[in-house]
Amino acid sequence: MKVSPKIILDWPVLQKQVELARQAGKKIAFTNGCFDLIHYGHVRYLQAAKKTKRILVVGLNSDASVRRNKGQERPIVKQMQRAEVLAALQCVDWVTLFAEDTPQRLVEVLQPDVLVKGADWRGKPVAGSDVVRARKGRVEFIRYVPGSSTTLLIKKILKTCRD
Repeated sequence: MKVSPKIILDWPVLQKQVELARQAGKKIAFTNGCFDLIHYGHVRYLQAAKKTKRILVVGLNSDASVRRNKGQERPIVKQMQRAEVLAALQCVDWVTLFAEDTPQRLVEVLQPDVLVKGADWRGKPVAGSDVVRARKGRVEFIRYVPGSSTTLLIKKILKTCRD
């Protein structure tokens, strides 16, 4: 099954799609991440972020952004492969890449109604939250699925290989 390129969009096309969705009365939810080695915790998180009648946009860190945030050994999976996996999930409406360290500029462009982050971000600065709150939107924190970290998964794989 081939993923439709209509799901993985560049910023100008995505911005137009978001505007059309808003005109149709849809709420736009935005989340972001590296999504390297996508696992059940990611899927549960994205399903919760989608919720009924929301359009879910996923901002995906580019390979260079992941390296700056996670170290030179990451990402394990290249950006377009990660984008295709995300686009194949039923709960994801659109995926776009960003090269910056945070999605602040992307949030400024898209102006989502809801910014979604994992509960592990509660109490920390969330890039774009100022933009969303300024337009009377909200930031939602979704419950973290214990033991579902990509970093932990990589460590477990490496330990298994050494044993």
